[in-house]
Amino acid sequence: MSAIERFPSPLSAPTLPAERTPPPESVEALRATYRPSGPLDVHATLSLIARGGDGPCFRRTPGGVWVTMQTPHGGATLHVSTLRSGEVDATAWGAGAEWAIAGVPELLGRDDDWTDLDVSRSPLLTEVLRRNPGVRLSRNRLVFEMLVPAVLEQKVTALEAWRAWRQLVRRHGQSAPGPAPEGMVVAPTAEQWRRVPSWEWHRAGVGPQRSQTVVRSSRSASAIERTIEADSAQASARLQSLPGIGVWTAAEIALRAHGDPDAVSVGDYHLASTVGQALTGAPVDDDGMLELLAPWAGQRQRVLRLIAISGIRKPRRGPKITIQDHRSH
Repeated sequence: MSAIERFPSPLSAPTLPAERTPPPESVEALRATYRPSGPLDVHATLSLIARGGDGPCFRRTPGGVWVTMQTPHGGATLHVSTLRSGEVDATAWGAGAEWAIAGVPELLGRDDDWTDLDVSRSPLLTEVLRRNPGVRLSRNRLVFEMLVPAVLEQKVTALEAWRAWRQLVRRHGQSAPGPAPEGMVVAPTAEQWRRVPSWEWHRAGVGPQRSQTVVRSSRSASAIERTIEADSAQASARLQSLPGIGVWTAAEIALRAHGDPDAVSVGDYHLASTVGQALTGAPVDDDGMLELLAPWAGQRQRVLRLIAISGIRKPRRGPKITIQDHRSH
């Protein structure tokens, strides 16, 4: 059985390099130790919640992973690191520290059971799983926070979306509590997203359709957060009932916030071709991808994670998508 053991709060922050030693007013922390029931690769498990790698809300360091989050109780900074014993040391700061610590087991995939995943039909998947026994699907429970970057990624290149995300979060977010690495912030609340003026969206390169989707969704943030209590099918249906949220966006949210083991981002520019390349040696379209994934119904996101970890990508023979810049010069 996995478990999480709490230490008294507040505690001093863990020892950090001198240049990142926190000021006295920010050293109060809540700390706990999580004991996973099997192998756990913290970096691989949490990589999906990064937007374009290290950024304002996610940072990988030799000492562990830093994550900021806008919890129901306020902002929080969480640091997790694997100990030599295989246990995970978790420390959180901020108004949402208690919520963040309580969610560490889910964040690190405690309830994600790969036992029944049979990949024997694919030598590639068999080998990738053998080499990566510690990968898990994270469930971070931050539905609206995962919605915003997913909307920003609609119908644009990843480079454009990540640039916009970083710019808007740094401009309108809150300073990360505790001794977080320099430049880390907590993403804006739903109310703060709603107040972002139109020219700020424009300056970040976000067109009216995407910005309006975020603003409309922010008005339903409470209902959006309640989808965490629904099963995967219900959560996806509720998310897709929102204007501007389709199958792709709902899947991108569900695989991160809900830890949906069957989420498939149908309509993704690269995904179908990559899946086809990995499983058949040739690119396929969305229908072909769904046919290839059908034997793993209920666990398709786990298969997609293995394919992503494999490093296989579709051949780059076609023209690149032109990066659009709608900002005035």
